[in-house]
Amino acid sequence: MINRRHWLSAAAPGLMLLQLANTPRALAQSGADAAMNSTPLHRAVQANDLGRLRQLLAAGAAVDARDAQARTPLLLATHANLVPAARLLIEAGADVNAKDAIQDSPYLYAGARGHLEILKLTLAHGADLRSTNRYGGTALIPACERGHVETVRTLIAAGMDVDHVNRLGWTGLLEAIVLSDGGPRHQQIVKLLIEAGADVNLADREGVTPLQHARQRGHSETARLLAAAGAR
Repeated sequence: MINRRHWLSAAAPGLMLLQLANTPRALAQSGADAAMNSTPLHRAVQANDLGRLRQLLAAGAAVDARDAQARTPLLLATHANLVPAARLLIEAGADVNAKDAIQDSPYLYAGARGHLEILKLTLAHGADLRSTNRYGGTALIPACERGHVETVRTLIAAGMDVDHVNRLGWTGLLEAIVLSDGGPRHQQIVKLLIEAGADVNLADREGVTPLQHARQRGHSETARLLAAAGAR
């Protein structure tokens, strides 16, 4: 059985940062900092003003300028899933791999959040499949955890390493089991990973295999899929 205390200890710094970043005071400060440091291009994206965005780009605005959190205008567009704005920025040469202060890039964020149209744009414009987030995970791993079936399918088709292990010692397959309710979406993701050749016996740091995790959690259909693929 997975040692939850061990996992929480390993994840605590990142979880604490996320908690602090989402307090009302922190959010207000973040907004104030962004307002002080953002460029007209950032503000046009935040307003979803495509006309202004086109004007600024045509005038030579720095497409990869950073705000107080080191976010580019494209990352802001990705946060809000503003597909037309993202398309304009990418076509103007925005870097789809440019990371902010917490190691998110437009490509990584789109994958993690299931923003499929923007993800496809990033993949078509040089997304680095080997890039990782602050937890050492690829775009595929959080997509598996969050049940983004089409995102997982798209990333696999792009050539993603399905057996990449993050700093917590988990693969996409493990996260699709350990951090899910074992429902239909996650079952489909497990099936996609198996079909893509994922190692069904790649255990976590405690030596617990995907099949063992599935059985411990009562994910009977997931366990059946794994066993049929040779999992132990």
